[in-house]
Amino acid sequence: MVNLIAYFYHQTSDLATMAQFNLSINGKQRQVDVDPNTPLLWVLRDHLNLLGTKYGCGVAMCGACTVHLNGIAMRSCTLPVSAVGNQEVTTIEGLSEKGDHPIQKAWLEIDVPQCGYCQAGQIMSAAALLKANPNPSDEEIESAMNGNICRCATYTRIKKAIKKAATY
Repeated sequence: MVNLIAYFYHQTSDLATMAQFNLSINGKQRQVDVDPNTPLLWVLRDHLNLLGTKYGCGVAMCGACTVHLNGIAMRSCTLPVSAVGNQEVTTIEGLSEKGDHPIQKAWLEIDVPQCGYCQAGQIMSAAALLKANPNPSDEEIESAMNGNICRCATYTRIKKAIKKAATY
């Protein structure tokens, strides 16, 4: 058994090459030493202790892992850290220092969350939408939020909160 473990370790250690990455996250420079194929989600959570970005499905289908990459909403669970380069990454922790981003305020006013698990991803997608389009129509909201799954089905309140945030 020991020989099998040693063999497996030797085989996989050659495949797992580590590299150093200098990342700009929430306006701060952070350095990590990870396998280049490591998804950004796990770099954020496991290496940088930024736990607001959630793991949901692991295949970029649910939106729980949404972050901003140069202001664009991206799924971090399938984005390899090597693809980030010098782009600015913003997580839910970096959206606003005091939780007073218009979308966060509207989220509370409309009482959107129930279980809360999807909320970071929902908020990040909504914030990117409002940055790109400060006054979106219902159809534009539905299109931008498509793929952000809410198990509690608070979609009506999510849309209402986005409309509210657009008025601030």
